[in-house]
Amino acid sequence: MEKWASRTEALGTWLSLPDSHAAEVVARVDFDYVCVDMQHGVADYQMATAMLQAIVLTGNGTPICRVPWNEPGIIGRMLDAGARGVIIPMVNSVEEAKRAVAATKYPPLGERSYGPTIIGARARNAGEDYYPTANETNACIPMIETRQAVENLDEILAVEGVDAIYVGPADLSISYGYGPAYSDDNDEYKKVLEHIVDRCDQAGKIAGIHSTTALAANRREKGFLMQTISGDLMAMSKASYQDLKNAREGGSGDGSSRIY
Repeated sequence: MEKWASRTEALGTWLSLPDSHAAEVVARVDFDYVCVDMQHGVADYQMATAMLQAIVLTGNGTPICRVPWNEPGIIGRMLDAGARGVIIPMVNSVEEAKRAVAATKYPPLGERSYGPTIIGARARNAGEDYYPTANETNACIPMIETRQAVENLDEILAVEGVDAIYVGPADLSISYGYGPAYSDDNDEYKKVLEHIVDRCDQAGKIAGIHSTTALAANRREKGFLMQTISGDLMAMSKASYQDLKNAREGGSGDGSSRIY
């Protein structure tokens, strides 16, 4: 949230595997944020809570969570567990955006129930009081993933308590009829992305997107200030492929994958 206040780019990573050790290792890389994915990832509530704890204890990267759906029970539980932001799938209307805010924010802005078990105890041990600043420091981030959401974007951004939006590029591409591939080379799709950033700028909100290292520069130029550019599965696959390639071709690599 501090980087967003100064309009500074935040780069993050994505955790799909249910493992607190992997969460700790990735968090120590010093990404700006680390997201535990409960929608398409494998982690259940108990494991996601342990992963958030591992991220927090490294002192690196803001812990956030993509919840399975726009449902107040799981949104509240993940915030209580230590997430400092929630990415909420398939928010297509003003009514759905208001529901997301209601679940994320305490009254009078929202309807979140007070009972931050883990993060509250953590804050008290650090001599802090969680409640007074929670509405400002816990981000509500609806996902923009459909043509309908784009058509309603101005109204969604106008909902008080929406701090940023996050583009799901695969579902957005599907919604426009282009399949799940990231269609940045498609002129119409590029215009949609540019339109999203423009409307966010006009509303004073942050535009985020699921990205890759190859796409990061292009999307930075478009104005996306929040980009997820890596992930546990992606990094493991790429590194394993490169290790095997180096070994088969007789290359020495850089020694970064030593297992002893």
